[in-house]
Amino acid sequence: MQFRQQALAKLQSPEELDLPVRFARPQGWLVLSVTVVAMAAASVWAVGGSVTSTVAAPAILTHGQGSYLLQSPVSGQVTAVLARPGQRLAADAPVLKVRTAEGETVVRSVDAGRVSAIAATVGQIIRTGANVASIEKVAHADDPLYATVYVPAENAAAIPAHASVDLTVQSVPTQQYGVLHGEVKAVDRSAQSAQTIAAFLGDSQLGEQFTEDGRPVAVTVRLDTSESTKSGYAWSSADGPPFELTSMTLASGSIRLADQRPVDWLLP
Repeated sequence: MQFRQQALAKLQSPEELDLPVRFARPQGWLVLSVTVVAMAAASVWAVGGSVTSTVAAPAILTHGQGSYLLQSPVSGQVTAVLARPGQRLAADAPVLKVRTAEGETVVRSVDAGRVSAIAATVGQIIRTGANVASIEKVAHADDPLYATVYVPAENAAAIPAHASVDLTVQSVPTQQYGVLHGEVKAVDRSAQSAQTIAAFLGDSQLGEQFTEDGRPVAVTVRLDTSESTKSGYAWSSADGPPFELTSMTLASGSIRLADQRPVDWLLP
């Protein structure tokens, strides 16, 4: 009965048309304004903004001209090792002495370069064609180092020219000295097999290591130089490590890919 009386009283009373009506509270207007501004900013970013992504892949520092495996032209017993790892050799320089049935033979380098590794020891019996040394081709002593990053083939098309690269060098503590800076010099669009990589680096184990997840693409990276660091290259820290970098040092590269427009993700 109480609700019925209130309804009848409401019908009998005149309309209160002269009273103001509140459509929203101030807090509501504030929330609405913030929502509109956020949606406008998101729309502008979706049209004119971009998303930056990177690809990480294993890398190695070299002088960029590759290496070759020196093979013995004869069979016999090694009587002397005439070169040592790290030594620079001229073309046709002596590397090993091998005693054969016809006499002693000197195994010589084919091209000038730096000895990366010696695979033969004194007293060892070797056969014709056996790998006895790995020699990196270096034309001049002051030739700069490059980094070769072995990127998954599906990411090769997204790597732009002169893309920035950060390299975490295996022999350099990252927390103390930071990362090495560089930029993409060239992208080899053909996939690399384990044999191709081994022939370039002069190391069959590295060929297998870099192809564990499939055939990669070789990306050559030019390292940024700096006269203020001991290594001669630019690092994310001011000074970098207090020692020079050597060839055949393993690293990990992070390459910045081409920027992508977010609106492309929204449109069908």
